[in-house]
Amino acid sequence: MKKSPFLIILMVVLSSCTATKTALFDHYSYQKTTEIKVETSNLMDKSSTSYTDNKIAVEKLLLEVQKLVEYEKNKPNNEITFAMWTILNDKEKNLLAGFFNRWQEKEKLSPAFAIEAKKQTMEALDLLIQYEVKKDKESANLLLDLIKTK
Repeated sequence: MKKSPFLIILMVVLSSCTATKTALFDHYSYQKTTEIKVETSNLMDKSSTSYTDNKIAVEKLLLEVQKLVEYEKNKPNNEITFAMWTILNDKEKNLLAGFFNRWQEKEKLSPAFAIEAKKQTMEALDLLIQYEVKKDKESANLLLDLIKTK
């Protein structure tokens, strides 16, 4: 049986696509990550004020994060993004959920602490956004390096 050149090319393309093991660009993930970044930034700026006054907004944001974690968990070939969202959602870590957990425990945070924590959290979210947009080896490696340190 003779195979057509088109069929051979198609098989090569399909096999090379599955070899990359990276989820394709997802507009929903990009949009939600961008929204969460903006909301997180705004709330972190308020952390020198009473947590109690911001509790509802924080809970709403953390619910959005939980929804996105669940969404990312079920996408094929999405281990890197899911791992980063899991870290961001971990109250014991020093990023997004951990920051809000600390704010709740302390009721108010020092501006110096908030500035440094915000810098780290925004960097993590920026890396997630860049990875979602590019899906290249460089952005994957930057995200993996951050995951390994957390």
